[in-house]
Amino acid sequence: MAKPFELDCPCCGATLKIDPEVKAVLSHKEKPKPKTLEDISVGVAKLKEQQAAREDAFNKSFEQMKSSKDVLNRKFDELLKKAKEDDPTAPPPKPLGLD
Repeated sequence: MAKPFELDCPCCGATLKIDPEVKAVLSHKEKPKPKTLEDISVGVAKLKEQQAAREDAFNKSFEQMKSSKDVLNRKFDELLKKAKEDDPTAPPPKPLGLD
């Protein structure tokens, strides 16, 4: 009769108690998580910084979307001008370089 043994998980650091006879985990104890913030004011300041960064990203995206119509119109005009300059009677290029 083998005794249960304890094992530390290499991924999360939890302690597992394993019974080799039944090949099952008997208990699981998570690794204590360290405090992420020492002071609540530091956490509030980080949240405000993140909010400002999100707001800046939104404004940049909004401005880009507003100007995208102009960009698309200019691209269309350039392609239309190129299409008018091309000779419509010329045969299209042969696929796969078959000449």
